[in-house]
Order: sequence, then structure tokens, then C-alpha cells
Amino acid sequence: MSKIKLAVFDMAGTTVDEDNVVYKTVQKVINDKGYGVSLDQVLEYGAGKEKHQAIIDVLTNCTEEQEVKEKAAEIFGNFKPELKAAYENLDVKTFEGVKEMMEALRSNEVFVVLNTGYDRKTAQSLVDKLGWEVGKDIDGLVTADDVVNGRPGPDMILKAMEIVGVTDSQTVLKAGDSAIDIEEGKNANCGLTVGVLTGAQTSEQLQTVNPDYILESVASLDKILG
Repeated sequence: MSKIKLAVFDMAGTTVDEDNVVYKTVQKVINDKGYGVSLDQVLEYGAGKEKHQAIIDVLTNCTEEQEVKEKAAEIFGNFKPELKAAYENLDVKTFEGVKEMMEALRSNEVFVVLNTGYDRKTAQSLVDKLGWEVGKDIDGLVTADDVVNGRPGPDMILKAMEIVGVTDSQTVLKAGDSAIDIEEGKNANCGLTVGVLTGAQTSEQLQTVNPDYILESVASLDKILG
């Protein structure tokens, strides 16, 4: 299956279908503080990022707020309990064909690692809800808590490579549903960067960062990997 040895997949909107609950929760806690921010704005400025940083960037770009850091810290404090409550009632599932693609990759000796701008607790709860296990269904899980620099920095991909013992970034594929996923892949010098249309951003938005491919879904990777 080509020269790829490691596939690094984003979670929400790429492998995990959680109906944008995280970004809807980001919007809610920002709106609750009196800021008129839309879900589209949250997706434009916050998609794929560590969530505290996402709130900072949304406030900076979409409001007149001057005390951004102070307000963002306050809003982020409200975000975690709101998200926990939202997740308790959420039906988490994967996109059609994604689990089968992950199985096909692993059966062809391609490691599969999930990475995410979520904290470790949130990411693990998603994986648990799906019934996935490291070593059985995936080869690793890297979260924003595990690195110093989040996206678009390459740290999470470099950590994924370290976990599975892959040393050449040109043998790594990064796939995600937001532009910052693609930037992360490019900053890690990945051999392939792939945007998918199952999540936060449109084909036009993804094209602004020039991924190698844009596909309907991770399930369509066989079109480029053979």
C-alpha cells in the first residue's frame, strides 16, 4: 500500500462523528458571555485547535473584546463542564467505512494513530464510547495534553512517529477535516496531506492550504493509496 507506514488521523469530523458538539459547545459558552458569535465563525477560527486557543482566536477575530486572554480563560473554565454534560448524552459514532479503512491500513502494515486538539480526558472518552482500544483498533492516541505545541505545530505528529517507531516523515500521511490539520502535516514534512469533507470545513477552505488531496472521507483513501 504505497510507501506510507503511518497514517495520522484527526478525530472529530475526520474519524469520529460527534455532530460538531465540541464546536457547538465552544459557541454556546462564548454566546453565554454575551458575544454574538456564529457556529460558522467558531469553525473558521477554531477548527482543529486546542480548545483554549480556539476560544482566544474566536474572540480575537470575531469580537471587539480587548481583554481577550482574561475572558478566554474564564470562558474555557465554563467549557469543560459544559462539554462533559453534552458528551454524557451524545451518541458517538464513526463515519461510514472509516473503521474498515483503518483495519485495511493496519492489515497492510500501516500504523494508525489518532491525534486531536482535545485534552486527554475528552479524547479518551470518545475512544471509549466507540469501543476502540490502543493496540487492538488503533496504534496510538496523541492529544493536546501530550505535547508542548499544538497545531499547526508538528509536535503531535512527531509524537505519533515516536510511539510507533517511524523515523521518516515522508512515510507519514496526515488526514483531517480542517486547514490546520493540513498545516500540521506540512510542518511535520509528511509525505501526504489529505483534507476530508466529513467535518468542519469546506473544500474551498481546505484548498487555501494546498493539501495533496481532498477526499469525501477517510474511507476513500484507497483511491490514492491503491
